[in-house]
Amino acid sequence: MRDVLLTNAGVIGVLMAALWGLSLVLRDASIVDPFWGLGFTIVAWASAFVAGGSAADSAPLVALTSVWGLRLAVHLARRNLGKGEDFRYRAMRKRWGDRFPFVSLGTVFVLQGALLWVVSLPVQLGQDPGPSESLSWLGGAGIAVWAVGLVFEAGGDLQLARFRADAANAGMVLDAGLWRFTRHPNYFGDFCVWWGLFLVAVALGAPWWTAAGPALMSVLLLRVSGVTLLERSLAKRKPGYEEYVRRTSAFFPWPPRRP
Repeated sequence: MRDVLLTNAGVIGVLMAALWGLSLVLRDASIVDPFWGLGFTIVAWASAFVAGGSAADSAPLVALTSVWGLRLAVHLARRNLGKGEDFRYRAMRKRWGDRFPFVSLGTVFVLQGALLWVVSLPVQLGQDPGPSESLSWLGGAGIAVWAVGLVFEAGGDLQLARFRADAANAGMVLDAGLWRFTRHPNYFGDFCVWWGLFLVAVALGAPWWTAAGPALMSVLLLRVSGVTLLERSLAKRKPGYEEYVRRTSAFFPWPPRRP
């Protein structure tokens, strides 16, 4: 267990340091965003290698994490790369001036690396050889929750991308498809993916305290960088967003309320 955790801490540290250096060359801290999903994929494969279990032991978590992580990385890369630095990092760069490189190292790259390490605890320790030899009903439930999450996250991202691609929708609010039942289908999907991975990991022998990973992700999605932060921005930029808020569930899918 300790070898897996320490190895992944080292791998994440090296990758984040390299990414930070590249961001200085490119003058674009946004490159950290597509790495979020890719980082979890790397951690899953590194954990399988260090744990030294059989391919059958590692396959469920490696496969599920890789499918989710690579899809997210490709989606964010297509959306962000080549379009300049994200406004969040531009604001930080303007605020800190010449100190931004060192500020970004701590508040962007080191912080994201630490979050990645904690959130991925189930993926890391679910591959450490333990008493469990099969997924059982708990693992099956975890795969089902993960699948629901992937549908909501990927489906929500796809619907939003198509909506934004139509110039006629400029300034309008997407309230169709999955977005009719929740204001944040992609965040809800992310929530389900990580609780599903946790259930699979526990079925394979991971300790229950690895719930700290999906719990932290849930807090980030609901209270920190997800729903709360995004809705403050949308309420200012989208004229019809307040009405959308009144009739649509904030996070968990639910039929829209009547006017």
